[in-house]
Amino acid sequence: MENAVQFLSEAAKSSKALSFILKSFDRSNAPKTALGLYLFYILFKHRDHTIGTRRTSLPGPRGLPFIGNLLLFLNTPMTQISQMHDRCHEKYGVTWSYTLPGLGRAIMCNDPAAVEHVLKTNFWAYEKGPILRESMKDLLGEGIFGADGDQWKWQRKMASHIFNVKAFRDYTSNVFVQESKIVANYLDTIAEQGTTVDIHDILLKFTLDSFGEVSFGKSFGCLDNPEEEVEFAAAFDRLNAVVSERLFQGPWKIVESLNGVGKQVAKDKKIIVDFALDIIRHRRTTGHTKPQKDLLQLFMDLKGEDGEALSDDMLKDSILNFIIAGRDTTAQALSWMFYLMHRDSTDKNIARKLREEIESVLGDEMPTYESSKLMKYSEACMYEALRLYPSVPRNMKMCVEDDVLPNGVAIKKGEFFQWSPWTMGRDTAIWGADAKEYKPERWLQGDKASPSKFPAFHAGPRTCLGQQFATIEAITLMSLIFKRFDFELVDPVNEPGYGAGLTLPVAKGVPIRVYRRDQSCKNTAVVM
Repeated sequence: MENAVQFLSEAAKSSKALSFILKSFDRSNAPKTALGLYLFYILFKHRDHTIGTRRTSLPGPRGLPFIGNLLLFLNTPMTQISQMHDRCHEKYGVTWSYTLPGLGRAIMCNDPAAVEHVLKTNFWAYEKGPILRESMKDLLGEGIFGADGDQWKWQRKMASHIFNVKAFRDYTSNVFVQESKIVANYLDTIAEQGTTVDIHDILLKFTLDSFGEVSFGKSFGCLDNPEEEVEFAAAFDRLNAVVSERLFQGPWKIVESLNGVGKQVAKDKKIIVDFALDIIRHRRTTGHTKPQKDLLQLFMDLKGEDGEALSDDMLKDSILNFIIAGRDTTAQALSWMFYLMHRDSTDKNIARKLREEIESVLGDEMPTYESSKLMKYSEACMYEALRLYPSVPRNMKMCVEDDVLPNGVAIKKGEFFQWSPWTMGRDTAIWGADAKEYKPERWLQGDKASPSKFPAFHAGPRTCLGQQFATIEAITLMSLIFKRFDFELVDPVNEPGYGAGLTLPVAKGVPIRVYRRDQSCKNTAVVM
């Protein structure tokens, strides 16, 4: 009690209200007065941040007592969260902080040196943490992207083995060619009809079909009837959007039970889980009969950390984790590339240089893994799009032991380190005065950008295993369609917004017009 009174007495120097309370202290009614003083002490102590968090000298948006910055995030649509990060970066500098109920304190730092420290140098001091795991569990389960510690370590080792198998690499390359041909044939139909098409939707269908073939040896058939909704994809997208919002909603379980979202989550989760489990159980019954092993079979051939074969649930979580990585991110990167390359403000020589490289490397041949590795300008076009529109625009890790960042900022156990690849990609201090321009040439000059400067594929021990996988898939598709078609944005002026999600979908798609480059091939389609 004496400590509280002393604390409040000092605080009274800047608080007239508190000074009045102390002068009016009624010793005959000490219990009530003491309670009032204690409540005021708690209110003053947490006057701009959430209970359970410490005050810091770091700059950041001003919070409210007990709830911290909850109203800021509730009033910021998830379709504007990255722009809010940009504004805070400009106002408060490279390192700033905020607090949220349920999450605690997060320290946002977009310094490449700090990103490297957290993701690589002091890797084991930072984890996903129970808060992130719980919020994403409906989508990720116990899979690698939500795992920590030993559970993450053995999954990473297991997945690393698969992605380094040459036969699997060759198999996936063949699948990408096969599915790219289907896209080219569909675009040929669009060019024939003279109609418009949402290339973002087509690319999502392409990557989902490709990953279905790679994962299960079975295409989802999205491009068989592109106008029809695929139940699995729709459920997957809705679930993705919901889990991405949970961290910024405070008590999200209560919120979802009250607004009815919880019921939809249960339905969508059942759709995607049942789909995966049905395929797994069918495989266990019939066995694998194809000459080349898909991702599921490769996982089924491995042993878990207990030396036993993976359970159906573990197989399901592993496959679903790789679908979100393999389907969403590549399609989104290509979609933003289409927008950037064809908007009015972009140099038209970029598309010309891309086609010249494709024709020079491929000639009349189909793309292969080896030919795709030679297409450095094509890769630069994609990576430049990822710099400005990273497929994972924001990320965070929980500190599990007290640490000090390279810039001297202390971060305590239980607090979160957060960084924004979106903001970093637009930072002139990192990328130069032309940071906001789309210039693929920057990837062909000087040293290769470090993962801490360009964290689109993460960095350190958690660096994306599928980076080459995604790059080859994208370049294979680019090789087939940019050689045959010219594209035009329906709206080449206005920037399309992004949708809610753990990744960066284009909110309302990227409508384009498609033109055959050689009109003499009017009735020619790609041979299947």
